[in-house]
Amino acid sequence: MMPPDHMLKPGLRVGLLGGSFNPAHEGHLHVTRMCLAALGLDCVWWLVSPQNPLKSETDMYTIDTVRALRRRFPGLHFVWLMGADNMLQLPRWARWEELVREVPIAVYPRPGYTAGARTSPAARALREATLETRDARLLAGCEPPALVFLEGPEHAASATAIRARTEPPAGPASGPASGPASGPASGNVTQD
Repeated sequence: MMPPDHMLKPGLRVGLLGGSFNPAHEGHLHVTRMCLAALGLDCVWWLVSPQNPLKSETDMYTIDTVRALRRRFPGLHFVWLMGADNMLQLPRWARWEELVREVPIAVYPRPGYTAGARTSPAARALREATLETRDARLLAGCEPPALVFLEGPEHAASATAIRARTEPPAGPASGPASGPASGPASGNVTQD
């Protein structure tokens, strides 16, 4: 739930963390706390999306959400928060070039992805717009495109891994509780 409009003072620095949060876990809190401190944000909004941005069945994409938020809250300074794993996939996102021209982006480290994110096609495309990590607190006030790679401890939690440990294995029905409605959805891929 977002705070009432009267509590959103102009100039507020807001991080936007998108994902399925299925389930929300300690890693999401770690990223939130890290970005609050490193970027000097006033708050972070979790934008829950039940669908993968690469496989959306609707016409609503990240860029549409960001534009709607900027229209509704014109006095706020938004920063898109993205894991290094998603930076590698960014060129596969719908209208990603528009997104990078709409909102500054901060990339937080993720185990196994951080080095690759810094040399990814999207990072190369945004090289001229990339701030030094030591200047991360300036990002919310920058005109996009603007990008910064954050440094800090990586958190290994992954919603995909958590689901894999907690969901029953897919396979033939093994009893009265099994059936099409009780198992994991076939082909359901979500963004962490």
